[in-house]
Amino acid sequence: MNLDDLPIRDDLRGKSPYGAPQIDVPVRLNTNENPHPPSAELVADLAEAVGRVSGELNRYPDRDAVELRAALADYLGHGLTTAQVWAANGSNEIIQQILQAFGGHGRSALGFEPSYSMHPIITTGTSTEWIHAAREEDFSLDPGKVVAAIGEHRPDVVFVASPNNPTGTAQPLETIEAILDAAPGMVVVDEAYAEFAREGTPSALTLLPSHPRLIVTRTMSKAFAMAGTRLGYLAAHPAVVEALLLVRLPYHLSTLTQTAALVALRHRAELLGTVDALRRERDATVDWLRSKGLAVADSDANFVLFGRFPDRRAVWEGLLARGVLIREVGPPEWLRVSIGTGEEMAAFRAAMEGVL
Repeated sequence: MNLDDLPIRDDLRGKSPYGAPQIDVPVRLNTNENPHPPSAELVADLAEAVGRVSGELNRYPDRDAVELRAALADYLGHGLTTAQVWAANGSNEIIQQILQAFGGHGRSALGFEPSYSMHPIITTGTSTEWIHAAREEDFSLDPGKVVAAIGEHRPDVVFVASPNNPTGTAQPLETIEAILDAAPGMVVVDEAYAEFAREGTPSALTLLPSHPRLIVTRTMSKAFAMAGTRLGYLAAHPAVVEALLLVRLPYHLSTLTQTAALVALRHRAELLGTVDALRRERDATVDWLRSKGLAVADSDANFVLFGRFPDRRAVWEGLLARGVLIREVGPPEWLRVSIGTGEEMAAFRAAMEGVL
């Protein structure tokens, strides 16, 4: 028996699961992780905290993660309260809960591609129709075209990633506001890479007081260098959080996850202390790639999309053969490299020299 023999839903047939290649090579620059591991001090603090709660693992965790949500609200600022913040197992579960509450059979979600590939995957998984609209040649959004697409399709949920994955493109608040004014339902601004944005780039968090149907999602997997913790969160109107309580699984966020996230927030000065260095590496990578005559998308994230290659698979394989793994993702003829340490980026440049 194989998958085709099972009575799965018709809208799942022919689909492929999400997944970046997991290959053991010296330099892995394909999943947009922060390359800097936690310090010995943080590890010791985490071990002590986990040890402290381990004697209570026979009990369920705090169902509503109140302490963690309060700490996340404090980190985000903007006058946010615990009631306006929600947390789950990675921003993907946050997205799933949003679609369970506001999507579903007979409803639709719209996004602007190329963008985060999990948006349509989770949309389909929740029996929500996925509608894609196109970005401009430079991967920006034209407010007039965006408003027209929303007016045509009247989606129940609109996704906007800013900075966008895989292009790195951040959206001006004016564009976000145009979307909010036009959308009949919920608007989700995915800010997974917000901490990497260039100085002066505003967050959609500033729009929350005047837009009750806005949801801003974040993660601790990127700038916080805690991808293994699997902690995503959102900020929204308290009524939105109440809606998500209707669909969340009971005790969905383990005691260990909540504990690790709280430790990370206490150490945020250390963890976010690598952001400036990664920004510099990103900007230097953009300049270097352009000096080689390649097209490069402006990036406000911790990765760079570059091209254009008639046979991008050959370039990807050439880098892999030299011990460097990047991502074959996004529009045809383009590749994406995550920003690593200085040594890793030097290895990437050397491998690219060989491939070019």
